[in-house]
Amino acid sequence: MSDFVIRPIAHLESDLGEKFGLPRQAGIVEALEGRVVFESAFRNPDALRGIEGFSHLWLIWQFSQALRDGFSPTVRPPRLGGNARVGVFASRSPFRPNALGLSCVRLLRVEKDDARGLTLIVGGADLADGTPIFDIKPYLPYADCKPDALSGFAPDAGSTLAVVFAPGTEALIPPQKRAALRGVLENDPRPRYQNDPERVYGLRFADKNVKFRVEGEVLTVLEVDSANGEK
Repeated sequence: MSDFVIRPIAHLESDLGEKFGLPRQAGIVEALEGRVVFESAFRNPDALRGIEGFSHLWLIWQFSQALRDGFSPTVRPPRLGGNARVGVFASRSPFRPNALGLSCVRLLRVEKDDARGLTLIVGGADLADGTPIFDIKPYLPYADCKPDALSGFAPDAGSTLAVVFAPGTEALIPPQKRAALRGVLENDPRPRYQNDPERVYGLRFADKNVKFRVEGEVLTVLEVDSANGEK
């Protein structure tokens, strides 16, 4: 078979600028909004005609922060403690031969940007800021929803944490972004195999560095700095 070259049609703008902290799957943090911005060659409004009629969309995108050379037939899912191996095609690992991801997101609205044409505001995306998007397709409930499907070794989204902010820290997050940050933290961004109550983690969110610690089922935000180091 000959190689087939694809190119991004768009990219996502998100408050999450790196892999750490991304929801494990799309739709887990509905309050987390992102903007799909089309590349100049695809900014024809006719390409989006009728899209407002759909509540959800499939995004096909690249794991751009997890690219690596070579092919490994097995991976170690965090769900299994980071030790047991399963086949890469029996997992949703980012380390795939073509590094492609698939996410179902909610279409919140279509907005016009004077400089960039029509953009899509989506909710619940599990993509980092700048992620290349290769295609967009409408989600069809009668075709895409399989209520009797089996979930293998990942039967649920896992338990959530109680989130506590140290005095004064939550006020440093813009009010309209607090629900999204809380949702990200409630779903425990740590790797599943890490459980050190003394360890301090750092999460980049909305140009802020959010430092936190987890003990038991409680996540405590210790400090919030701007990305350039200012309080």
